[in-house]
Order: sequence, then structure tokens, then C-alpha cells
Amino acid sequence: MNDILSEGFHLPPPLREPAAQADAPLRESASAYAYKAPGEYTVEDYYALPDDRRVELIDGVFYDMAAPTMEHQLILGEMYVQLRACAEAHGEGCEVFLFPCDVRLDSDDRTMVHPDLFVVCRAYDLKARAFDGAPDLVVEIQSPSTQSMDTTRKMWKYHQAGVREYWIVCPWEKTVTVYDFTASPDFKMSFYTFDNQIPILISGGKCSIDFAAIHKRIARFYES
Repeated sequence: MNDILSEGFHLPPPLREPAAQADAPLRESASAYAYKAPGEYTVEDYYALPDDRRVELIDGVFYDMAAPTMEHQLILGEMYVQLRACAEAHGEGCEVFLFPCDVRLDSDDRTMVHPDLFVVCRAYDLKARAFDGAPDLVVEIQSPSTQSMDTTRKMWKYHQAGVREYWIVCPWEKTVTVYDFTASPDFKMSFYTFDNQIPILISGGKCSIDFAAIHKRIARFYES
């Protein structure tokens, strides 16, 4: 049985949109994008940026993205391998994608995000420049600079866009928080450690991620 830190529970509704000033950990590069006011940028502006600029566009505001650490990438790679194996084994028509991949989350021209990993279980245009709409499952692996964004504004955006399941992986706390956005009345949240076998909710119990195996691969990062 999984050694879950605490049982899943329903958070008190309603889930409110974060205030604009809550995004200090991911600063907006005003000097680079000064020709428009925050909130007025579009996907067209996003694609006009130099290729070496790593940013996300959320509700018309650009946010810089730091390069991921090697630890982050190792966790991401291990999760991708396990999710891909599940998709192939059960033939549910799901595909797994990993960063960097553009997701036009609201199917409008004001938001373009880069989840660390996402799963799509419906028809999509493989030749498209970006995935259009809400993935079924999204995973974000936190860094100190993204912690606030992942748990506030991006969580709100994913919930409102129709993402069914959202995972937040915290490497330094060695925890995984799983949000079931299909639960009523608002959503259900469950906590796990890196020692757990964590079920993938959208698989209906067919698949899980063995975080104990992932933890074993990255144990050298935690050695004193």
C-alpha cells in the first residue's frame, strides 16, 4: 500500500484566480517587451521573439523561464519513460509529450505554456505548431523560481482550461501532489512521497508511476 502523506481531500470551493501581483518569483522582462502593456501580448508576439528566449505567455503577460537543472531533467526523463510504456501497453490512444512543447491552453491568442510533461488522449494535429486546448494530464517539476507559479496561476489556468489531472513534483521536498480536477465540488488533492507507487488517475487504475525507482536513480543528488 502506498505510504501517502495524507489522504486526498476536497479543497473548499471556489478556486479563485490569483491576483496579478502574486507572480513575483517569475519576473516579467519589461525591458525586453516594453512596447506593449502587460496583458496585451498575443501568440503572434510570442512567435516573434528570438528563438533563444524561453518564455511562457499567460493571459497576455510574458514570463521568463530558467533553464532546468540536470536533476529536473532526469526526473522528467524517467517519468516520460514510464508514462510512455503505460500508453503503449494499454492502447488507450494516449500520447505523451515533454518539454519543450507549446500548448495553446485556452485555444485563444493570449496564453502559450510549456508544461514539463503532458498527456493527450484524444485526436490532435501532429503537424501543428502547438497543441491546441487542454491536455488530459499535466506534470510540472518545480524549481525554486517556479514554485509559486506552478501552485497558483498555472494551477488555476490548468483547472479552468479543462485539464483532468495535474501533478506537481517537488524535488527538494521529495513529494508529489496530485490534483484530480474531475472531482466535485471543486477538486481533490492527494500527497505522495518519492517512495510511492503513484496511480495515474486518468488511466482508471491501469497505470502508475514508480517514484521509488526514480528516487533510486537520483539518490546521488541527496547524498551529503
